[in-house]
Amino acid sequence: MAQFRLPVNSRVKPGKTFAGDDQSKNLKKISVYRYDPDAGTNPTLDTYDVDMDKCGPMVLDALIKIKNEIDPTLTFRRSCREGICGSCAMNIDGVNTLACLKPVEEVRGTVKIYPLPHMPVVKDLVPDLTNFYAQYASVKPWLEAKTPPPPDKERLQSKEDQGKINEPSACILCACCSTACPSYWWNSDRYLGPAALLQSYRWIVDSRDESTGERLDSLEDPFRLYRCHTILNCTQACPKDLNPAKAISEIKKLIAHRRH
Repeated sequence: MAQFRLPVNSRVKPGKTFAGDDQSKNLKKISVYRYDPDAGTNPTLDTYDVDMDKCGPMVLDALIKIKNEIDPTLTFRRSCREGICGSCAMNIDGVNTLACLKPVEEVRGTVKIYPLPHMPVVKDLVPDLTNFYAQYASVKPWLEAKTPPPPDKERLQSKEDQGKINEPSACILCACCSTACPSYWWNSDRYLGPAALLQSYRWIVDSRDESTGERLDSLEDPFRLYRCHTILNCTQACPKDLNPAKAISEIKKLIAHRRH
């Protein structure tokens, strides 16, 4: 499967142009990355004129309109349309974000849409997230308790302990952060990336989990954790305003404290 690598502008050729109605007064040009690995052809940028007077305000609305009314061959992921599922993560106007949360009017000129960078492309705007999800599974994102639960009640924790996991629990695994990270671009086979590490941190600091030592041991590796160089691309790219870089730094601190 071909790799999608930045920069792409010099490699992607102009494709088809779908002109809009000349009588429309509020046309917006939407350029979309088109690529089908099975077709054996190079990627192109197809351009569509979308009448924003007859379309919702978000980029996802424009993509749905294009697929429904102009070009049914366009392929992309979407589900909740509320910034919760993370399905419609893509690169819009040079920034990784969720199409359902990105207003078209925020983009000056042509809206340029690509799949998440540095990922294998299944088709058009759909990246292959197989490795991404495998890395997430590798951090064992579930409660590991060695003692039996209290009889007839839940494993309780204080409000303060709950506060420690509130932010990392809000991650929707959209992959915007990991695909914005240069270390992940070049070392995604061994570096876990900010999304998986944020999820790992969520369980490391959970007061109910009893495998903290084992979790830290599994991360103490030159690549799995320490490929992070704290350039903060991940934090800037997160559409949920989370801070994966801070979580990674906290993991490094916890490992350093164990050594002393």
